[in-house]
Amino acid sequence: MMAVAAAQKNREMFAIKKSYSIENGYPSRRRSLVDDARFETLVVKQNKQTVLEEARSKANDASLEECIQQAKGEHVPAEQNVELQDAQPSLELPAEDEYVSVESFETEATIESRAEQPPADDEVPTKNDYGLTEDEIVLANAASESTEAVQGAALVVRLKEGISSLGRILKAIETFHGTVQHVESRQSRVEGVDHDVLIKLEMTRGNLLQLIRSLRQSGSFSSMNLLAENNISVKAPWFPKHASELDNCNHLMTKYEPDLDMNHPGFADKVYRQRRKEIAEIAFAFKYGDPIPHINYTEVEVKTWRSVFRTVQDLAPKHACAEYRAAFQMLQDEQIFVEHRLPQLQEMSDFLRKNTGFSLRPAAGLLTARDFLASLAFRIFQSTQYVRHVNSPYHTPEPDTIHELLGHMPLLADPSFAQFSQEIGLASLGASDEEIEKLSTVYWFTVEFGLCKEHGQVKAYGAGLLSAYGELLHAISDKCEHRAFEPAATAVQPYQDQEYQPIYYVAESFEDAKDKFRRWVSTMSRPFEVRFNPHTERVEILDSVDKLDTLVHQMNTEILHLTNAIQKLRRPF
Repeated sequence: MMAVAAAQKNREMFAIKKSYSIENGYPSRRRSLVDDARFETLVVKQNKQTVLEEARSKANDASLEECIQQAKGEHVPAEQNVELQDAQPSLELPAEDEYVSVESFETEATIESRAEQPPADDEVPTKNDYGLTEDEIVLANAASESTEAVQGAALVVRLKEGISSLGRILKAIETFHGTVQHVESRQSRVEGVDHDVLIKLEMTRGNLLQLIRSLRQSGSFSSMNLLAENNISVKAPWFPKHASELDNCNHLMTKYEPDLDMNHPGFADKVYRQRRKEIAEIAFAFKYGDPIPHINYTEVEVKTWRSVFRTVQDLAPKHACAEYRAAFQMLQDEQIFVEHRLPQLQEMSDFLRKNTGFSLRPAAGLLTARDFLASLAFRIFQSTQYVRHVNSPYHTPEPDTIHELLGHMPLLADPSFAQFSQEIGLASLGASDEEIEKLSTVYWFTVEFGLCKEHGQVKAYGAGLLSAYGELLHAISDKCEHRAFEPAATAVQPYQDQEYQPIYYVAESFEDAKDKFRRWVSTMSRPFEVRFNPHTERVEILDSVDKLDTLVHQMNTEILHLTNAIQKLRRPF
């Protein structure tokens, strides 16, 4: 249980400054947000399976009640245990190889389909369902931290001796001081089972775990599963609720580094490698509320910037979208985009905040997909400050400050694009690993390599195109395929990070892209909605009537202002 607790608290307690990828043996040389998300998912699954196996092994020697009692030193009154155990014959836990695997954990939606399908050849048959499920281990971890916290849950119990056994379940819930919210039963299609019963209840976490254990020991029930939790506090991945918590979101994906890969243009350049380390340390030391550190760029770094800046300046009027061109001109007018020096992140951040409410914070390198997308939810873009090597000025497989400044910043100054970026970030909060992969892929084909229509012509708005002229010219040529942007299809499209993309997605407009994206996000499995409160810089989870009521009042006030404005505009002179 302690291993589960340590894994879950990892993001919340501290930020890993070491390489996520190197520690887990990532073999690739290239760096891509999408590939990072897929790799992170694989590692998380492997680690989770290891932790679950360890927890189940420990459960062979200690019951769930004992785990909670050891963690909190608290017990359910002895007379309650005696009453329940007398009513239900006690059975020993099975051997470790008889545990039900995580993959065989059933939900309400799969009860019928699993009943009609024969077991897989590699599935371990179990006479009784005594093995700890993943949900129960996670619940046990949460209970070890707060035994008395009230937990909403749903249980599916299969009755072998008829519906009369339901009374014993309800009595057990009463014994452990639970409150029944809903009961539903149906005749089971599983051989040897009379009824399937769904019970939704509320109970303290410690008592809920003891209830589960007691029900599993009864010979009257074929199986018992914790189906779901009615609140999100137990199983949803941790995510930042306030902008200050982004201090915990700087986990790096290190795959293509001058210190590690001999193909990197800076591999043999000791001066460049030391420079990268120094700038990375500055980013790691940054905390919420600090001014962004000033970087004194060298003549060589300014030369690299000048080369790329002049190229983009020549190509943008013809190939970039109107929103990019307008923001680029604004940045030139304010003397932020000039060829003789690199812009500082602080002045760029001030510019963005004034125009769209976005701001910047320094990053040491390519962040994990979950951490990077989470920052967008707060209208914060995590930007690198180091410069690509002078020997490779027009292309870099890793993010650098030239890519961020010339590729991302102009469009983050556009209100419509800034809103789209924030919505991607909000959709990522609490999303599953698989959904993070899909969101990263959508980000890849839009924010990084997106195209849009403008007066019948295809224009670029992706940062990866606007900061790399070779791929920009390829993307608008007839050497690649253009497809209409549809998030559901885009999210599963394989990407290319070794060469130019063979496929690009073209949006009708930013507004059309946002509308399609919102509808697609609504189909995601996340069981709650969030909103960003710009006044408090806090993400609010819309999980109660009170919160929704407050939001409705705020919306009504806004609608009133809009209605008054329309009426005043319609008045005759």
